[in-house]
Amino acid sequence: MSTHIGKSDPTLGREVEKWLATKGLSTPTADWFLRVEEGEKIASISRSVRDIMTTLGMDLKDDSLMDTPSRVAKMYVKELFWGLDSANFPKCTLVDNKFNYNNSFVLEQGITVSSTCEHHFVAIDGKAAVAYIPGAKVLGLSKLNRIVQYFCRRPQVQERLTEQIAETISFVTGSPDVAVFLDAAHFCVKTRGIQDANCSTTTLATRGRFATADSEVRREFLAIARSGK
Repeated sequence: MSTHIGKSDPTLGREVEKWLATKGLSTPTADWFLRVEEGEKIASISRSVRDIMTTLGMDLKDDSLMDTPSRVAKMYVKELFWGLDSANFPKCTLVDNKFNYNNSFVLEQGITVSSTCEHHFVAIDGKAAVAYIPGAKVLGLSKLNRIVQYFCRRPQVQERLTEQIAETISFVTGSPDVAVFLDAAHFCVKTRGIQDANCSTTTLATRGRFATADSEVRREFLAIARSGK
């Protein structure tokens, strides 16, 4: 069992992943990996990490290093990459929109983005703001956070991550009006290559009324998202 918190909905997870595939938004994965048991994944990754460390010249007999391959393997499977398995998709509680709340948007901001760059396997760290205009159904607020977390917990590129979140919120809520604003630091930029420690990357995905150029709802969302307040 992965170490993420909250109830999951495997059926909804499969439906979401099938929907994303129709939109060209699937995370690149091989079909066979879902048939491999968690313990087998951990054992295989542990062997590979051991090979890497040995090649680098690390002494795996040292008591500080001997358990590192196993620790890294468990971290990958149970903590960093549990979002690769659609069975871990969060349960999304929807209630009837009895509040006549359908002309304004719901926005959750300051959502933690903690992901991993699929190009270098180093950290992506930032914040997200997500919004949608409810139709017939209203989604429990914490579920917005959990959808973000689910897609963060896999190797990612920020552009795809932003679109996956937006498309999934639209799919789950049935709302055509969705916006996702994501600002994050990439440690592949901060600690290697250009080594620019002060820059961040901003991405925006919009649907429906949020996608209409110069619309009031788009301007209002962007003003709040950019302010971080």
